[in-house]
Amino acid sequence: MISKLFYFLCLCGLLFVVSATAKAGNGFQEDSTMHYLEQGRIEKSKGRKLESLKQFEKAYEYDSTHTEVITELATTYYELRKYAKSKDMHAKLIKAGKADVSHYKQAFQLAFNLKQFDEALQYANALKKIAPDEPIAFMVGQIYHKKGNFGESIKYFNQAIKEEPKNAEAPYLIARAYTDMMNYKNAIPYFKQAIELDATKAHWVYELGLVYYAMNDDKNSLTYLLLAGERGVRKDNTYMENLAIAYLNTGKLNEGVGILKEALERRPSDQNLLNMLAEAYYDKGKYAEAMEYWDRMLEYDKQNASALYMIGMCYQKQGDKQKGQRLCDKAIEINPGLASLKNKKELPAM
Repeated sequence: MISKLFYFLCLCGLLFVVSATAKAGNGFQEDSTMHYLEQGRIEKSKGRKLESLKQFEKAYEYDSTHTEVITELATTYYELRKYAKSKDMHAKLIKAGKADVSHYKQAFQLAFNLKQFDEALQYANALKKIAPDEPIAFMVGQIYHKKGNFGESIKYFNQAIKEEPKNAEAPYLIARAYTDMMNYKNAIPYFKQAIELDATKAHWVYELGLVYYAMNDDKNSLTYLLLAGERGVRKDNTYMENLAIAYLNTGKLNEGVGILKEALERRPSDQNLLNMLAEAYYDKGKYAEAMEYWDRMLEYDKQNASALYMIGMCYQKQGDKQKGQRLCDKAIEINPGLASLKNKKELPAM
């Protein structure tokens, strides 16, 4: 009887000790968490972000569920450009049901910046449920644009135009989406809307000029290429050649060949420039000038059958049909494919 009573009392004492130790342990853990949290905030108030991060991370080691600690870590990681870790802390708050709108917004933004687009869309959908008026359509549109889903991107960019009427990027990206789908007609009004909202984007104006060129609208193509130049687009070789073509296509021979000749001074053996000049003169009936440039092409490549063929055509246009036909026949011997052009008006491919 005594031994049983003794065993019972010992057991109760042991349970009391265990319980007291657990309570003491929990108290120690909580005290340590709060200690390092406060130390981190003190360091942060002094502008010592790295030191504050060390303290917050120690607090997190003691309690990885503490909302204030996680919030401080999310902010500090972001300030120190540790974006992936910052996003993870915001995600932890969201998963625990302890996040507000700001946490959803930050998680969405960070996932977007980290190019984790599927995750970003999840945060966007969740954010819209708790904050329906939050203007995030533009970023969602960008995600779908980057994923190549132009249908969804256009839908969200149109919504973004309503949310942010002064955001020129939204109509511009709609224009680009239509352009990528070769739907040039629908792209044009959005290009115009974009360049009206932001007159500093010279390359947008340039792109509009190229869209008009693709649509064979030479007049508008020239108009917007010139406007792009006025607004400061880089006048590199590609731009100048496109401008020259626009001049030539609108019948402005002198302006077009003037640009091409300037380019030829810098690149005297450029076969494309020589051919463009020859074709420009040929189209205007200036056969002697055209032959001059096709002759120069032959100087660099004596087996250039297309240039030889066109010289023969120039002679025929000038009335020397016999010599011209002889040269054309010689060109066909070099490249039998040119025989199909005998009874056609188009120029051979160079």
